[in-house]
Amino acid sequence: MIRAGCIRQVGAGIYDYLPLGYRVLNKVAQIVREEMDAAGATELLLPALVPIELYAGTKRDKEYGELLFKLTDRHGREVALGPTHEETVTELVKGSITSYKQLPLNVYQIQTKFRDEFRPRAGLLRGREFVMKDAYSFHLSVEGAGGLNETYDAMYSAYVNVFTRCGLDFTVVEAEAGPIGGSASHEFMVNAETGEDTIMVCPKSGYSANVEKCEIGPRSWSFEADSSVEYIKHHTPNMPGIEAVAEHLNLEPSRMLKSIVFQTADGGPRRWIVAVVRGDHDVNEGKVRDAIGSPVAIADEAEAKAAGFVIGYVSPRVVCTIADTHLVIDPDATTGVWATGADERDHHVTGFVWNRDLDMPLPSEEAPVAERIMVADIRNAMEGDPSPRDASSRLVARRGIEVGHIFKLGTKYAEAFDLSILDPNQKKQILTMGCYGIGVSRTVAASVEMSHDDAGIIWPVPISPYHVVVTVMDPKNTEHTTVADALALSLSEAGIDVLIDDRKERPGVKFKDADLIGIPIRLTIGNKALAEESVEFKRRRDAGKGDLVPIADAPERCLSVLNNGG
Repeated sequence: MIRAGCIRQVGAGIYDYLPLGYRVLNKVAQIVREEMDAAGATELLLPALVPIELYAGTKRDKEYGELLFKLTDRHGREVALGPTHEETVTELVKGSITSYKQLPLNVYQIQTKFRDEFRPRAGLLRGREFVMKDAYSFHLSVEGAGGLNETYDAMYSAYVNVFTRCGLDFTVVEAEAGPIGGSASHEFMVNAETGEDTIMVCPKSGYSANVEKCEIGPRSWSFEADSSVEYIKHHTPNMPGIEAVAEHLNLEPSRMLKSIVFQTADGGPRRWIVAVVRGDHDVNEGKVRDAIGSPVAIADEAEAKAAGFVIGYVSPRVVCTIADTHLVIDPDATTGVWATGADERDHHVTGFVWNRDLDMPLPSEEAPVAERIMVADIRNAMEGDPSPRDASSRLVARRGIEVGHIFKLGTKYAEAFDLSILDPNQKKQILTMGCYGIGVSRTVAASVEMSHDDAGIIWPVPISPYHVVVTVMDPKNTEHTTVADALALSLSEAGIDVLIDDRKERPGVKFKDADLIGIPIRLTIGNKALAEESVEFKRRRDAGKGDLVPIADAPERCLSVLNNGG
């Protein structure tokens, strides 16, 4: 995009939008506006500067951490540059809504957002400022007419329409809510080999989810193993990581247990949760939360050590030795003989067998919970895992770029701001909310990642800066320029965006620039074509030279090709 003259870098993660890039950005934004309006949302504009007190009320000033841009004004008041505006819009609605008859309400804005990325990368995909559409809906209930579910479904359909109209190849996946919060959530991912996100797909059922959310189909498991194997402690100095220990013990990581210590984060009495997965797998915090039915967080290292955990060398046996400790074990970490931490610094053990070395009742497939031990799906899905929707199918991994995300927020923000009204029965009721975001500038970048070749960009027709570039071989030739102007007028009258390249450059330079910029159709005016009262017609997607088309037929030919996706 920089070489094509669409954007220009000003600083790390900060870009100018040059005329070509700005046209694409505006086309995406216009499609978003049309679909939001059609779905019943109303546009407004909220301030980019947000008083820090609003974020403090929901604790997101802490949750966002250093990603939140903060500054202090001349009066000593702290404000933040908004990465999203849940708090701001909730405060607005609280001061504006007085009756349940004004609900449901759905408002949106298209605005520049800010995020203090430590290491901005990938151009517009991961910048420090970005253009985003964020919508927020407010409801008395989740179910029924006017409820959250009704608007969520309308937004889902609108998002499908947006990305379809933008000409994108995309997948809708189940997703985790992340720092926004809430329950149900879907991401809209542009399919691209260079995508930074992993999407897991079941080819047979059509189920798809991001790796943080993806369920894994049933896996048989058992704690039975050969209990005659010798239990041996090994000195593993300065080796808290799986890979180094596995190499030292001459084992595959898949024969080791990885034990991650969490603590409950629901404000109640603290409990320790030790999540155990196979050494070559990764613990999924969201699945641990769902398994125990309570919010969790990685344990504070100092507190965990004070409780008796030897971080980096933890074994499942801590459930027997440290009070208020619960084990959650992934099915793949049950059967067999294992290596694990020794609960002693710089030491691991081999020959660990669950049914011999854990002096507590163990779960079974028929009863997966026993006292303070349970077996549950708590790891990230991987390619080849059984599908959760079709027992005969296996999950396939794809790469994608997130361009949209919708959430059922519930009452988190309304409760923080005491956003309530009297319902039809004159009872005070906290409102429930939805949140719906589209990365407008991110969609522009994702379309390039999705559609390009070695020569440059191949813009999808609906968001291309121009639909046709008319290349004038000899700008000094009056006949060339006269035909170009007349042809451009005819194309424009047919509703086609036209760019005339009448620069005093060699033809080869113009052709290369046209390919780099990625406009779907190139019409070339030169002596050879004009001798036959024609122009050379070439699609950007096609290799080689174009073919001659009579000048009078060129607009119709362009319309036909553009209407069929370029």
